[in-house]
Amino acid sequence: MFFELAALAYLVDMVFGEFPCKHPVMWMGDFIHAFERRFYSNRIVPGALLVISLISISLVISLGLVYLCGLLPAGLSLLMLALFAATGLAMNMLHESVSAILSAEKPKQALSYLVSRDTKDMTETEIYKAGLETWAENLSDGVIAPLFYLVLFGLPGIAVYKAINTMDSMIAYKTGRYFYFGKTAAIVDDLANYIPARLTVLLIVLLADDKQRALQAVWRDGNKLESPNAGYPIAAMAGALGIALGGDASYHGQIKHKPTLGLLVNPVDKFALIKALHMKTAINMFVLSVLTAGALFL
Repeated sequence: MFFELAALAYLVDMVFGEFPCKHPVMWMGDFIHAFERRFYSNRIVPGALLVISLISISLVISLGLVYLCGLLPAGLSLLMLALFAATGLAMNMLHESVSAILSAEKPKQALSYLVSRDTKDMTETEIYKAGLETWAENLSDGVIAPLFYLVLFGLPGIAVYKAINTMDSMIAYKTGRYFYFGKTAAIVDDLANYIPARLTVLLIVLLADDKQRALQAVWRDGNKLESPNAGYPIAAMAGALGIALGGDASYHGQIKHKPTLGLLVNPVDKFALIKALHMKTAINMFVLSVLTAGALFL
């Protein structure tokens, strides 16, 4: 277990956020684009080879960094590993990105950087709904999941997870171009996020004012989306806030019919998004407490 490393990495992300350098995810994205340009074919085998290649490269590089850091004095080694690991955590960036919807002169444009759905014709309610769904789902993908694999496997764990998640965000679409090419990436991402998504539910429920309502929403609606994972944190957030999320949305010019998660007790407006974003402090304190306890007692 790597609780000490995870606690320090999480603290680094809390204090400093993103570093002013090219993010490792961007390097992964460059590799995906290069592979796609050279080897693309809308078949399962090329897509599977991409998954194997990027996971292998991420694993080898991260193991190399662990080895090099191991040559340093223990304290400095831990600090360097934490700095590397912090690049795989996205609490600050996620919070700032979703908060930008509230302050931007053009909220639709701010939202378009975060979601794959069409934002041009969105109503105000749809904008806030998409922001809330992004916040809830990415608490799992951008915070809890990378921490989970960092605690279990150290730097290689978080590096491999970020490779999987990056491929999912870039090629795991059920479109004509990626239906088969991205299938392996989608399956691997579903497997990797299965436990973290449910841990995120537990976190949201524990911090909810109405825990029973949050649990009821998860039990009733968590499995309604196509994804085996995304619906659970979204349903938990909907229940925690007493709102309804999900519903129809436009992707690539076509309406996609999706079920509703949660019950509309309160309106989906900027105050709901503000309340959800205010969970950040409680989440930070809870996560740091768990990681610190793990470092001290496990």
